[in-house]
Amino acid sequence: QEEKEAGVALIDIGGGTTDLAIFKDGIIRHTAVIPFGGNVITDDIKEGCSIIEKQAELLKIKFGSAWPGENKDNEIVSIPGLRGREPKEISLKNLSKIIHARVVEIVEQVFAEIKAYGHEDPRKKLIAGIVLTGGGAQLKHIKQLVEYITGMDTRIGYPNEHLAGNSSEEISSPLFATAVGLVMNSIENSTQSAVRMEIVNEQPKVVYRNVPPPVQRYEVEENYVERVETIEDTRETVSRVEKPESTETKIRRSFFDRYVDKIKDFLDNAE
Repeated sequence: QEEKEAGVALIDIGGGTTDLAIFKDGIIRHTAVIPFGGNVITDDIKEGCSIIEKQAELLKIKFGSAWPGENKDNEIVSIPGLRGREPKEISLKNLSKIIHARVVEIVEQVFAEIKAYGHEDPRKKLIAGIVLTGGGAQLKHIKQLVEYITGMDTRIGYPNEHLAGNSSEEISSPLFATAVGLVMNSIENSTQSAVRMEIVNEQPKVVYRNVPPPVQRYEVEENYVERVETIEDTRETVSRVEKPESTETKIRRSFFDRYVDKIKDFLDNAE
């Protein structure tokens, strides 16, 4: 919250896109979506190293770096060949160059949006700098690269900053920062969009809190009876109200009765 008051740019490097949200004085001031993300980096590795997408993703996660100077020329990783082919050797320095080129393009476009907001204006200056989240924030040395390009203080946003100490290590990754933040916001604002999970008989069960049960209403059921029912929780009895007979109906019934009586008298006299 202090960062939002001082001014901060939240950059979420996701799989398909990179999202930017700028906060100042606790209010969101500018948003943008860059149509590049982690998937584009994976595609670049796949094409540049002539390997399949699964291998490219593993290379990016385990050995990828956004700063080529950190890798030595003799650092080599061996990729298994397809269908008995010879293993393929890939230089980690070349790998980092491929990643570096794409990350620089993404960061420069984000920085252009920050400038469009007016960051260079002293009244709009983002004192808290930049916070990186998303799967792309897990790349090695990406923090240093963003600081080098933008000249702004940068840190990685980890969701465990706001979670209990015994939380799972999996959700402590920047990959889940946005999801955890949305759940926390829902709970704080009591929007009921977040639900609590419980384990019942070794199976997860969703428990809704503060959600009223659905009300069942039955209006006119027949021509002669109007019935209104409520759910059992309200403990109200079922009421039945007889609808009054109209004057027109009475006249028709009276005429029909007289007609039937005349027929009966005629048959009796005939006998």
